[in-house]
Parts: sequence; C-alpha cells; structure tokens
Amino acid sequence: MTQTITTTLGPVRLLGANATRIWGMPNAERCRRMAESSAKNGSAQAEGHELLFNLAYAFDPMLLRLALEEPGTVFAWGATPIVGQISVGSDPLSATHIVDLSDGRKLYNRQLRKLERPFVRELTPATRRGIERQSYFGAYKGVTDLLTKYLWPELALWLTRLAASLGMTPNMVTAIGATLCVVATYLFSQGLYWTGMLAGFIFMVLDTVDGKLARCTITSSKWGNVADHGVDLIHPPFWWYFWGVGLSAWGLALSTQTFTLVMAAVIVGYVLQRLIEGMFIKDFGMDIHVWGRFDSWFRLITARRNPNMVILFIALLAGRPDIGLIALAWWTVISLIVHAARLMQAYGVQRSGRSVVSWMEA
Repeated sequence: MTQTITTTLGPVRLLGANATRIWGMPNAERCRRMAESSAKNGSAQAEGHELLFNLAYAFDPMLLRLALEEPGTVFAWGATPIVGQISVGSDPLSATHIVDLSDGRKLYNRQLRKLERPFVRELTPATRRGIERQSYFGAYKGVTDLLTKYLWPELALWLTRLAASLGMTPNMVTAIGATLCVVATYLFSQGLYWTGMLAGFIFMVLDTVDGKLARCTITSSKWGNVADHGVDLIHPPFWWYFWGVGLSAWGLALSTQTFTLVMAAVIVGYVLQRLIEGMFIKDFGMDIHVWGRFDSWFRLITARRNPNMVILFIALLAGRPDIGLIALAWWTVISLIVHAARLMQAYGVQRSGRSVVSWMEA
C-alpha cells in the first residue's frame, strides 16, 4: 500500500499503513510533522524529488535531516527502505546513495551534539513503549550537565509520557516551569532555601521535559524555543542574587564589600562565559563544548545553573548557604578562565591553518 501526501516541503510518499500510535499520534502524523518541522527550520526538498517514509518503522528524525541534505539518499534496514529523498516515482532501492543502518554505524548529530547510532525499529503494539523510550533518550543532548545527563532522565521520561497522554503542549510545560522559577526566586530572597530548592528542582526537571516533549511529539515552535531558552538564559543571575539577599534571614548576611565582590564574580562571570560561547559558535560554527573531549567533559560541571545548584545544595546540607554562594562565585571565575583559555587556543589553531573540528566529527 502506497499513498502520497503533500507538505510544505513537497510531495511525500508513505509506504504501507500502521495503526500503532507513538507519543499519542499515528505514525503517518509523526512523519508529516517531521516534514513540516524540517520546512520551518529552513530545509528544502530538491526539485523533482519526493520524501519517502516507511510507516512500518519508527526512526530517528536525524535521518530525515541527513536525507534532505543529500538528494538521492535512502536510509535502509537491510533491503527495506526506511526514509529518504528520491526522484518522484522512482524505486527507493535504485537511489544513488543507499545507507544500510543494520551494520550498527554511528552518525554525528550536530543538533544534539553527539555521536550516536540512530534508532530504527519496527513499530508494533509490542515495541511501542520501547520505541518511545529510545526516541526520548535519542532526543537528549550528548553534551550537557551532570544532572540533566544522569539524574533527570527517568523522571523526565515519565513526565514527558504523562504530558503527551494529557495532550499538553511544550509551551504549557514551559509556562508551568517559568512560574515555578519565579516562585523559587522569591523563596530564595526570603531565605526559604529548602522550599526554594524544591520549586527550583521541579522547574529544572520541567526545563528538560518541555524540550523532550517538543522533540518527541515534533511540536517545537519558534516562539516556544525563544521562551524556553529565554527563561534559561535570564534567570540564573537572579537566583544567585536573591540567594545572597536571603542570607540575612539566616543571620549569615555577607558584608557589603563581600556581597558586591561575589555578585560581580557571579553576574559578570556568567555573562562573559555566555559571550565566549556565542563567539565560539559565531567564529567556528559549533558549540565550544563539542570541540575537544575535555570540553565535553567540562560541560558536565561548568558553572551553569544545574552544577551551581549542586554547590548550593551541598552547602545548605552543611547549614552554610553563605559559603555555598562564595564557592559558586569562585567556580564561576574558574569556569570563565577555562572557557577564555579554550577560545584563545581555538583562535591559535585557526591561525596555524588547521581546522577547528569537533572531536566527534574528527
């Protein structure tokens, strides 16, 4: 059975039929959303070509992005075509470039900053939950902080499934998380650190859920992405500032001079570190944390929100939230120095005539 539908990318040929739902939708709808999402992100279908989707299988969206980059490409599992971009009406197995994924090869996912084996599995009622789990973990960035990478996944998977079953959109999850972020800020300012930590913890998990829900259900949007990343970018300095304000409720207020120095280190260090990351992307076309293996490792603990919250949590356990804030400031300065040194090293490599390439691509 073959049917053809039209998307904003162009014609799409669907092979077979499949009644099994994945992330609350038919596989045909998932494939349509992938095509529409690719069009929104600037991908284009070559003239005289059509996309091919085999509805008997669920597959990693990365394969569609790669097929759109190279017309005439078909990703297959053995002799079975899965997804590709082929000449209109042609035999999928006569494509100019057939990539058999059954050999276990790994491909570099630039979007998620990781080298991985893209998933391809036959979609049936018996395999659905396993595929959802695989697609969920496939949506995880390979280079991120230690909490997101090791602590959140199982809880966030459960919440992502719940949100999908309730028909929630990623923007709804972002809105709930943003509200909790503001609540945590207020609680920190009052010295209510434990309840603030709880609100912050839930927000931090939801910050993972909204992105995973968007990727798994193929419902990401421009404004949703702006809102999610905007909240992520802006709120950390406010948390650290109001944590310092709340110290007075514990009788541990920092002196004016110490507070000023700590805030200067925390806020200026945070801003400069993000600027360095932006400069690296602008000048080298990739995230600084995927350049070398060291950079990917350092991203686990660098002075971003989640690792900083670990510092504050440990200090709070010891009953010294003031020392936690001071330690956070020192860690921010150290992280800034590391990033600045790596940026200078990259410029040195470039001046020597060598290419600055991610270790995962090299």
